Amino acid sequence: MRPLSIAASLALLLAAFSATAQDPAPAAATPATAAQAAAKGDAARGKGLTYTCRGCHGLTGYKNAYPSYHVPMIGGQSETYLLNALNEYRTGKRKHPTMQAQAQSFSEQDLADIAAYLSSLK
Repeated sequence: MRPLSIAASLALLLAAFSATAQDPAPAAATPATAAQAAAKGDAARGKGLTYTCRGCHGLTGYKNAYPSYHVPMIGGQSETYLLNALNEYRTGKRKHPTMQAQAQSFSEQDLADIAAYLSSLK
């Protein structure tokens, strides 16, 4: 079922994001970052795409569905950071099977919308 796959992928994506959050950004723009810059995120649309993320990331109150596995809180993260992480899962630069599958199931616009919504949460 696609919603469950999406949620699982986003959960894995966020786990990888927290592990690499300290990495410096590359100085030169890559084709992926150029495509990301072209897509303007729609937070309202992104909200509908992220409903399954809560199963692992527990956006509301940050409750984790898998207590033995640390899943990072993604709500309120930088839009740029979220978009970069999702694209890195999509390309395989970040490794997590569920998050890679999730990121690959979305279009560039979907990823921009997801990042816009998640970054708007406080």
